[in-house]
Amino acid sequence: MGYAFRVDELTEVADAIADPVRREILVMLRDTPLTAGEIAAAFTISRPAVSRHLRVLRESGLVTDEQAGRHRHYSLVPSRLGRLAGWLAQFDAERSAWTRRLAALETEVHRTRRDRSRAEPTSTPRTTTTHHSEENTA
Repeated sequence: MGYAFRVDELTEVADAIADPVRREILVMLRDTPLTAGEIAAAFTISRPAVSRHLRVLRESGLVTDEQAGRHRHYSLVPSRLGRLAGWLAQFDAERSAWTRRLAALETEVHRTRRDRSRAEPTSTPRTTTTHHSEENTA
């Protein structure tokens, strides 16, 4: 049952990013929120067409909007893309291989540090003897 929800969520997000205009809007919103007018100015399509794309992105949860005076500001919701990216990562064999290699390296580093700390003698305070010569100056 929970699985069906995840599939629906992934389908919704995948459908939303299937269109190249919507993908470009997401790229535009990656670093900063923008108004609908700023987004529309980047495209040769009509403002109503851009508004429809923004509505699809908003309904899929990929962007949020906030009314500020006469302008509506759109912001990216990266977590929605993160879920899709996580699902897609299972098909990226090269990335998965590196993830496994890095995890193995981390384990080996931890094991080496542990073994070194066990091999070192217990720390005892060192005393250093300093030789002072007394000089009589009269």
